[in-house]
Amino acid sequence: MITAMLEGTGFIVGTALLTVLCYLAARWLAGGDPEPPTKDLAGSVIFRVSALHGLILALVFAQEMVEYQLLKIDSTIEANALADVYFDARRFDAETASQVQDPVNAYLDLVVTREWDHLGTERRLFGPAWGEWDKAYEAILNLEPSGKRQESLRAHMLDRIHLVSETRVKRENHAENTLNGIFWFAALAGVVVIALAYYSYPVTRHNLALIALFGAFTGLILFFIFAFSNPYRPPGAIGTGPYQRLMEQIARS
Repeated sequence: MITAMLEGTGFIVGTALLTVLCYLAARWLAGGDPEPPTKDLAGSVIFRVSALHGLILALVFAQEMVEYQLLKIDSTIEANALADVYFDARRFDAETASQVQDPVNAYLDLVVTREWDHLGTERRLFGPAWGEWDKAYEAILNLEPSGKRQESLRAHMLDRIHLVSETRVKRENHAENTLNGIFWFAALAGVVVIALAYYSYPVTRHNLALIALFGAFTGLILFFIFAFSNPYRPPGAIGTGPYQRLMEQIARS
């Protein structure tokens, strides 16, 4: 939490300072107040650039929020599929259930303790977790149903274990879909251009406060975009809640 607050403060203060410094630099280079036609043109430039800049930030922010929510949904779907596999193995045959349940337990432990952090840093799935998934898959394939009930349970477990594989790939895709440097260049360039265009307004306490407020709010939006761009690491990390709740449910069963 403290790190997130410091990062957020850095974005807000840094963007506000950048905006004010660019404005003051433009005033110094201009050497005074511009002529009325130039001031009108500067106002027109501010309006158009601000509109485009705001649109870019809004679209990127919306995209990151959609990706963030999709990951939460995919994680819940994966945990539910794992729960079906685990408990269906017991329904299939209590004596052989451990052949499926043990790798599922190991898989859950790896996802919670290792894979989530691995996705945040390496942006790749953790190999040993795939190994536990494969063990569970092989165990299900090796089951020999002796009636329609067991055939139905085995088919359902195969369907669920395939769904786990699909959601794993989606989780990796969420990790890879990160913002590149082009966006950050465009975002900062927009701030600089808008700040430079404000040079037509005189240096007063109120004007400086308003320009700094514009920069601070832009910095806040940029911080939110940064936070949600990597959902596996703070400050916007989603966490492994669905998997942990399943582990608790298994422990109580």
